[in-house]
Amino acid sequence: MLGYFFKKIKFPDESFWKHLDKFNYFVLFPTLLFYKLSTANVEGILNFDFVIIMGSILIAVSLLLVVINKMMKFNNDSFTSIYQGSIRFNTYVFLALTQALLDEKSFIMGIVLITFLIPLINILCIAIFASYVPKNKLSIISILKSIVTNPLIVACFLGASVNILGISFPILIENTLQILSVAALPLGLLSVGVGLHISSIGQAKLSVALSSFVKLVFLPILVYVVCIFFEVENDRIILLTLFASMPTASSAYALARELGGDLKLISSIVSLQTILSIITISVIIWILNG
Repeated sequence: MLGYFFKKIKFPDESFWKHLDKFNYFVLFPTLLFYKLSTANVEGILNFDFVIIMGSILIAVSLLLVVINKMMKFNNDSFTSIYQGSIRFNTYVFLALTQALLDEKSFIMGIVLITFLIPLINILCIAIFASYVPKNKLSIISILKSIVTNPLIVACFLGASVNILGISFPILIENTLQILSVAALPLGLLSVGVGLHISSIGQAKLSVALSSFVKLVFLPILVYVVCIFFEVENDRIILLTLFASMPTASSAYALARELGGDLKLISSIVSLQTILSIITISVIIWILNG
């Protein structure tokens, strides 16, 4: 809300937020992931069953969306936006909530989760674009390069490597990393508010409603039921359900612009989901705490 308020009063100006987004993506947020993973106690979280469960569910939902599209026959570029809105997640909101609501162990598990799911989700989204917008000449090399050079993934693997090797930093460097880490999430959340385009929400109502329902209602319920069925530990159930309840990320707009998706539709989906998630996430947290 505060980020949207700054956007409406145009202070700072629009160019500031563009630079801030870039700075946060390439500096502050990677620093947070690197610092937390490099200094974390990873004992007890090396079992990656929660990553496998979430990854499998995302693949299953992807197949379901393809089937739904066969029945409802959306335009190809529109379906790519519906798909991104149903699968992608807002990293800033997820880690901010995890850090605020859960313990340090769950927060580190959340970082581990996104380390593996960011590449998977990017591969799935790019595969959908390659299938439904065939004018894109996507190569396996370009896909792998986009994943390997992702600053968030690089930061996670570097942080994990430092942790495993037992490397410690001088107090000056550690304090610097800590200060930069503290700045990442609040600035990221402000950017989420600045990125809202409320005027675009009324467009393509069926597509927006379908994507929002799948992402904010169906996916969290599915994850919770699957976790209960497989008797997953309670802290991991909470983590995975929270992850599944996240609104889609604004990065979906950038990918749609690059690969030929429906820009107006994805803008509507991102904005509506971000607003609705205030309610849906609150309900989910209430249910989990009950």
